[in-house]
Amino acid sequence: KSANPQWREQFDFHYFSDRKDMLDIEVWRKDNKKHEELLGTCQVDITALPMKQTNRLELPLEKHPGSLLMLIAVAPCTGVSISDLCVCPLGDPIERQQISRRYCIKNSFRDIKDIGFLQVKVLKAVDLLAADFSGKSDPFCVLELGNDMLQTHTVYKNLNPEWNKVFTFPIKDIHDVLEVTVFDEDGDKPPDFLGKVAIPLLSV
Repeated sequence: KSANPQWREQFDFHYFSDRKDMLDIEVWRKDNKKHEELLGTCQVDITALPMKQTNRLELPLEKHPGSLLMLIAVAPCTGVSISDLCVCPLGDPIERQQISRRYCIKNSFRDIKDIGFLQVKVLKAVDLLAADFSGKSDPFCVLELGNDMLQTHTVYKNLNPEWNKVFTFPIKDIHDVLEVTVFDEDGDKPPDFLGKVAIPLLSV
């Protein structure tokens, strides 16, 4: 019930500098569980923003009244990676030894915010739902931890896709839940939901 909402939420997107990405933002209005209405969109060219500083942006919504006030910082990312199985970070004995030293008991209070990190190997899916008329799907996998999100590539025309990717997340809250969702890529349309699993970090 507000025309001037304040969210004050922070989201972390892992932006790789070799890509020329635009940040797409949509504002939606929700009447009830069933009815939603798009209130406007805007874009931010990430490559045009200065590095290592917080940029205060007031973005007018395209073709709709209103604007968004955002703080966007582009900074070097630590503790996050996507790699193939053969070169995963914990596969190197020297790196594993360094990590063991970094998180040993005597170093626990050196950096309170550095709780640790989570490494997830996404190998494959089996017997997925067929989302296309051809009896196949174009599946990809999305991993979410808190407000961090990483995803695999799409394997086309396959109900038993193999991704064989390794994802590394920094942990900010030990009570977070890792959510792994499989979607079917559907061209320009929103992806179709194929399944999901939720894993509390405290259960690992």
